[in-house]
Amino acid sequence: MALRCWLLNLAVLSRHRHHATKLPGLNLMTAAPAEEDILPNQQFALVYSVDLINIAVPSTGLQKVIEIDDEKRLQNLYERRMAQEIDGSVLGDEFAGYILRITGGNDKQGFPMRQGILCNHRVRLLMQKGHKGYRQRRAGERKRKSIRGCIVSHDIAVLNLAVVKIGDNTIAGLTDDSVPRRLGPKRANKIRKLFNLDKEDDVRKYVISRTFTNKKGKTVRKAPKIQRLVTPLVLQRKRARKAAKLASVLRNKEDKAAYTKLVAQRLAEQKEARRSLISKRRSTRKSAKIAAESS
Repeated sequence: MALRCWLLNLAVLSRHRHHATKLPGLNLMTAAPAEEDILPNQQFALVYSVDLINIAVPSTGLQKVIEIDDEKRLQNLYERRMAQEIDGSVLGDEFAGYILRITGGNDKQGFPMRQGILCNHRVRLLMQKGHKGYRQRRAGERKRKSIRGCIVSHDIAVLNLAVVKIGDNTIAGLTDDSVPRRLGPKRANKIRKLFNLDKEDDVRKYVISRTFTNKKGKTVRKAPKIQRLVTPLVLQRKRARKAAKLASVLRNKEDKAAYTKLVAQRLAEQKEARRSLISKRRSTRKSAKIAAESS
């Protein structure tokens, strides 16, 4: 009977895809224990999987994944929404003074959380072009896909947090170091904003580039192509487009005037032809009437 109860609990655990542990006194094995090792009326309890918390610090460029297996601490995260700020002390004393913002997460089957879906479970949304997580294969194609809601619950496997405010404690791997960005801005206005430049300054001198040795052993400098950079060639093309547009407008105006003149001419010709036809009919009727009277 005890062995049957153990197998029943194991089936329930496998169906719910959770880890399992026994109430104090016995460890649950993957293989069935011997009959003499199972005590009568022994019970098993479900516990949740160890949740992973991915914490990122944008100011330092570092991120760290921590494991939390304490259900009491995880309870403080449940029923929270994406973009909501929480006190870092709910994760532990080392995060006291930190303010964290929930940026997303994945459930235990890998479905990502979606902002704006106000539920704590998965839903199937009809997606089309422009929606996140969907790329149409044909023009106008729509497809129904599973998406996780934006409310945190116990079935979240990985929760992503971003540090909004750094506390007093220094956390190893998060705030004790900083990783500079390897890539700089590409857009001309953003480069000007980064280096506080005016419109007259040459942006090309301030592009963040790197020098490295390629496979052939040559030293190569690699720099991004500056987007929205105003050069004499760009201004020339702009003037050419403006001139072409103006010429097109003038040509259309001339064509319209010529068409209007031609239509008026054709209408006048039709009116003159009709008038001559009517006068010819009148003269024919008049001559026929005179001939009839004389006879």
